[in-house]
Amino acid sequence: MPPTLASLVHHSALKLTVRAGEDRLDVPVRWAHVSELADPVPYMEGGELLLITALKLDAENPEVMRRYVQRLVGAGVVGLGFAVGVNYEETPKALVDAAEQEGLPLLEVPRRTPFLAISKAVSAAIAADQYRSVTAGFAVQRELTKQALTDGPEGLLAALAAQVDGWAALYDASGAVVGAAPEWAGRRAARLTADVRRLRDRPAPASSVVGGPEHEDRVELHTLGTGRRPRAALAVGTAAALGTAERYALHSAIALLTLTTERSGSLHAAEQRIGAAVLRMLLAGEPDHARVVAGDLYGGLLDAPYRMIVAEAVPASAARARSDSHARTAVNSAASLAAADEHGDPLGALAEAMESAAAGSGEAVLAVPYGERLVVLAVDGGAAVAACAEYAEALEAARAAGSRDQGGAGGDEAGLVVGLSAPAGLIAAAAAYKQAEQALSVARRRGRMCVEHEEMAAGSVLPLLADDAVRAFADGLLRALYKHDATGRGDLVASLRAWLSRHGQWDAAAADLGVHRHTLRYRMRRVEEILGRSLDDPDVRMELWLALKATSAE
Repeated sequence: MPPTLASLVHHSALKLTVRAGEDRLDVPVRWAHVSELADPVPYMEGGELLLITALKLDAENPEVMRRYVQRLVGAGVVGLGFAVGVNYEETPKALVDAAEQEGLPLLEVPRRTPFLAISKAVSAAIAADQYRSVTAGFAVQRELTKQALTDGPEGLLAALAAQVDGWAALYDASGAVVGAAPEWAGRRAARLTADVRRLRDRPAPASSVVGGPEHEDRVELHTLGTGRRPRAALAVGTAAALGTAERYALHSAIALLTLTTERSGSLHAAEQRIGAAVLRMLLAGEPDHARVVAGDLYGGLLDAPYRMIVAEAVPASAARARSDSHARTAVNSAASLAAADEHGDPLGALAEAMESAAAGSGEAVLAVPYGERLVVLAVDGGAAVAACAEYAEALEAARAAGSRDQGGAGGDEAGLVVGLSAPAGLIAAAAAYKQAEQALSVARRRGRMCVEHEEMAAGSVLPLLADDAVRAFADGLLRALYKHDATGRGDLVASLRAWLSRHGQWDAAAADLGVHRHTLRYRMRRVEEILGRSLDDPDVRMELWLALKATSAE
């Protein structure tokens, strides 16, 4: 511990005597300073033991001493050392009374004790305290290293919490808590997720201190990683500011966790390469080879029903247009997960969200960049699939909210579209990928961020006709009929629609039109002549019906 007034009084070589403030001797002394100025306050920083002989002071004047001592206390001086036998044979009563009144410890320095001896004693005590702190810091570093090697980040967090007499927590890149020590600190650490996410936006390495009425303790947050974007973050909560030894422990933990996260990043890259190979084998219809290559890396993922998820990034302009068209589809869950797209990498943020959710639930997940897409295999009904849906909903809500706030202008951020397959097994990977692609295409056409394959089967094909290419085909197919009707020589388009809607029943269709059935027969022959196609062909009837639906949907 640093030197105190009490330790100086007990120093046998100094022979100091306490004349006032005997109950306040336990305060630390930052330095011992000599000044004979009548007002040394402008040169004080606080925490000093001021040494004087009263060369320029009227130390026997009570009013002068009262003002002098008040100024010293206000400047944070922790003690006053008065040398007797120089200008005064004994400590003046006026000075003793002023020190007692203001609560300032007053030490009498005998003539045979030079001020330099006191300064040396303070300096030596400070140096010894710093040496003890450094030595303790090295010991802590060895202990933390041992824990990191034997028990991983969990053991390191436990050792760090013990060293700082508080708690410690580790966050992943998305701000989710992945470990905490002691165990009860997990809930407290989870409240700081928003602070961790804000810290990610600052240039690395970044740190901040969180405290105030809403927090039980003082918390320091530090980013981890050597790249532009942090890989993780560390939180340390204590009752008070960290001392020198605790600061050594914190910085050692930051260095060790940075090494761990960077190594984890390399392992993650290697896992992605293996995952890409496994995916290619599954899509090529080689499930047995995929299982061998995967080994235990993906746990039981390949043995349980899974979902295939295919996601694509959408340029900012397309995301903005979609947000403008579908602003009313916002959901209430936008507040948290939409922040994951802050860095302009929606596919990377989606992968982080799903992997974090899977890790929290003990699930295996395979997320692989596949060309311009992200392909994910996740347990059906698991946390990763739920996180995917929540992320897409939150991102869509944020876009819609941004569109409303900016008068329909939308934001400039990139977005994404996601397609989910139906639950599938190991041998059906190629079919599941096709389903996810189909769902992705529907999501893109409908201006939605996420569509599941089951929605396509339960819905209608008619919304798909709103595509520009389909409308162009319909216009080309029916143009000759519309041109004929424009001359006033018959209503062939309406007659064709009525006949097809009645499944070719002449009497029912003629009744709907209010014409004789022979008139309707004549009109249908004219349709065949103009189009050069037979209405007896079911494919022709289907194309004409879809063309009529597409043009009527405009």
